Parts: sequence; C-alpha cells; structure tokens
Amino acid sequence: MTKPQITPEFYFQNRRVFMKYGITFGMLMLLPKTIFAGDAKKSSIYTLPKDLNLTKEDVATSYNNFYEFSLEKDGVKPKAEKWSLDAKSWRIEISGLVENKKSFSVNELIEMAGGVEERVYRFRCVEGWSMVVPWTGFSLAKLIEKLKPTKDATHVQFQSMSDAKVFTNIKSLPQYPWPYTEGLTLPEAKNELTLIATGMYGKDLPRQNGAPLRLVVPWKYGFKSIKSITKIEFTKSQPKTLWNQLAPDEYGFYANVNPEVAHPRWSQASEKILDKSFLPKRKPTLLFNGYEKEVAALYKNLDLKKNI
Repeated sequence: MTKPQITPEFYFQNRRVFMKYGITFGMLMLLPKTIFAGDAKKSSIYTLPKDLNLTKEDVATSYNNFYEFSLEKDGVKPKAEKWSLDAKSWRIEISGLVENKKSFSVNELIEMAGGVEERVYRFRCVEGWSMVVPWTGFSLAKLIEKLKPTKDATHVQFQSMSDAKVFTNIKSLPQYPWPYTEGLTLPEAKNELTLIATGMYGKDLPRQNGAPLRLVVPWKYGFKSIKSITKIEFTKSQPKTLWNQLAPDEYGFYANVNPEVAHPRWSQASEKILDKSFLPKRKPTLLFNGYEKEVAALYKNLDLKKNI
C-alpha cells in the first residue's frame, strides 16, 4: 500500500503566508542547500498569528542593527557580506557553572539539542519598529538540559565574536564595552520560546543577521537577541550586558516588551510595522510582545515597571 503524502504541519499552518508571497512547498524544497537549516523539522507549535503578515525577506535581511559593522541600518549588509565566514569551523565555548565545559561546533550543539525546527516569531526592536520572521533553530532549553548546569547556576551570559578585523566598526566605538554581551536568567533561558537561531526564511542566517548562530528571545526587545555567539557561560549572579553597562537608565537587564513603560526618549505604546512603504502602518504594542501566556509566570514576583 502506498504511503499517503502528508503536507508538513509548518507549511499547512502558514500556507496563507507562503501563498501570499508565491512560495509553494515544492519551491521550499528547491531552496539552496544549507549548512544548518536544511534538515529543519517542517512543524512547529509557533506559527504566524492571524493578524500579522510575514516580513518580506529582503526587508528583514537589509534593515539591520549590528553596530560592530555599521551604525547605519542599510550599511550593515554590504560590510557583512565581505566577511569570509567559515561557519563549519565556528566554535562556541561553554563555560562556568556547568558540567559539560567544552568548545563545540554549531552542528554539535544542534545534535545535542535534538535538531532544528522552524518557528515564526514576532520581533520587536526597542527603537519602536517590528517584524515577523520565520526562524530556523534549536531549543536552548533542550541544549541546557544536555549541558547540565550545576545547582548554583542562576543566569546565562552570551558573548559575540569581537574580531576587529571582521567587525571593523569596533575601533570607531571605543566607548562601547566590547565584546557584545547579553544575559538571561536561567528560567528565561529554559523557557520553551527561547531559540538559538541558525537560519531564517529556510536558509542559513545571513552574516548581517548574526551568522552562524544567534539568540532569539521574542518577548524581549531585539537587542537581547545577541548575534554571532562564540561563548555561553553559566553564572551564579546577573551578568553584565553591553547596553545595560553603556546606558543603564535606558536599557535594563530584563528588556521585556512593555507598552506601559516608555523608553526615556520615546513611547513604547505602539510600533512601526517594518516594510518598504513610505508611511509604514503602526499597531499597538502588546505586553511581552504578545507572548504573555508563555512567559508571564517568569515575572509574577517582579515589578515590571521598576525592573525594565
């Protein structure tokens, strides 16, 4: 008896999105072969909300905050594309209060986490603009389970690559506490939403978007989603982070999306939907970027207005 052909759940649940942009499942199978995203599970419990449209790929990959390359959003991509990245040889050092201290390749981490999958997430920048992105990546929670933090570990710190020969703009910003660092509480890192992304739009991550792997924490402002990770350290106290050190009154450690708490220089009550239009539409910002059901319990004893 012939086995029935079943449409993968990810494609089925997002079929309206793919139809809108003229993408068929067959075309997805013809995408260029990838290093880390090619075997993604075509299913996910995180799919496109009915009230949102997927951001066009050329917009999401050309409007970038990556100060190590450029302060101009449209200046990042042309500089990043000159980076002769060897993703297969990239190493991530695991250290601190954890049993499995070792330097791993990206593929080794993927294997430890049980493979990659595709998830569609809202993305909200602290500057007041937003996107909706289809990521490929693996669960940080599953990786942490295999790394086995000790009982004293309470936080996780992430560090970006800081090679000034690649990130040529670092020398132009000596006032920044390089390398770029970010951090999460251990419960945040183990939340089911937290993703280590290896790709987007069915392809490996572009250099300007944080290749070969980056953090994606969709209920927090985008600067928390650190790019081009080289180190992950488990600590017993809240780690220092770049933006919190540089401007602690403007960029808190938690950085949860909260429309009721304004940035010192602008409101966070609404957001600009990123596209190519001359006058982009705006929409109200949601608490935790729309993921309140999944993450609110993490902060039940935390004053969200004081702990920004």
